[in-house]
Amino acid sequence: MNEVKVKIGIIGGSGLYKMEVLKDVEEIKLDTPFGSPSDAFIVGTLEGTRVAFLPRHNRNHTLLPSELPFRANIYGMKSLGVEYLISASAVGSLNEVVKPLDLLVVDQFIDRTKGRISTFFGEGIVAHIPFGNPTCPQLGKILGDAVKSLNLENVNLHRSGTYLCIEGPAFSTKAESHLYRSWGATVIGMTNLPEAKLAMEAEIAYATLALSTDYDCWHEEYESVTVEMVLKNLNQNVDNAQKVIQETVRRLNENQFVSDSHSALKNAISTPLDKVPAVTKEKLGLLLQKYI
Repeated sequence: MNEVKVKIGIIGGSGLYKMEVLKDVEEIKLDTPFGSPSDAFIVGTLEGTRVAFLPRHNRNHTLLPSELPFRANIYGMKSLGVEYLISASAVGSLNEVVKPLDLLVVDQFIDRTKGRISTFFGEGIVAHIPFGNPTCPQLGKILGDAVKSLNLENVNLHRSGTYLCIEGPAFSTKAESHLYRSWGATVIGMTNLPEAKLAMEAEIAYATLALSTDYDCWHEEYESVTVEMVLKNLNQNVDNAQKVIQETVRRLNENQFVSDSHSALKNAISTPLDKVPAVTKEKLGLLLQKYI
């Protein structure tokens, strides 16, 4: 097990490939039972505490959403000791109220992915985590309070909303975009739902800061989403995201609460642990150690 221990993890999405405010930085390359993470973990000091940062798509943005090693990323965070995980993610807006450049704290998800493995379990052990509240309300509140306190120029805060996760890498058709709006989804992205499920299984409190870059393709008064549009707005959002994360870490360092997520496996494992194959038990030892 890795000797470096940090309690706060940060996953950066498109555009957020590094955190310039980190001090005393070291890179840690990890191997996990689920393969290699997206990149080396960047461990540094932020607001007086050690944090672990990981660029979700690799620092050179070489990984498609469908190629992301979600299990390795979350397992790696767990192996570093992470108990609170802040995820930043670029999204399209499905609701006119959420304007490009707005920030939203996600509290619900809809899954439209097609073949991603979003569980650590199987191979002789069954677990069914509670997922009615897929993000941590306490961490989400701290995240929202951090945004509010900064009074960011031309940025509106939305404290709740539903993230619809598609497979990608193509953006939605207009028909799909209108369908998702009819379901009540607030924003659309390609990455965060598997993270949220795996973080819950790893008993890590998880929250998503969604960075709105566009109106997807449903809004007739705006041109359909393009990579150029996304990148332009994303670059403006990156500075704000780093300020929010820094303030969230400061607040979290002062109030390291106990989350329901920290005991998500307590009643979730259906298989008697003495019936789990030894190789599987060893593979999942990091997750099961409290219960063995």
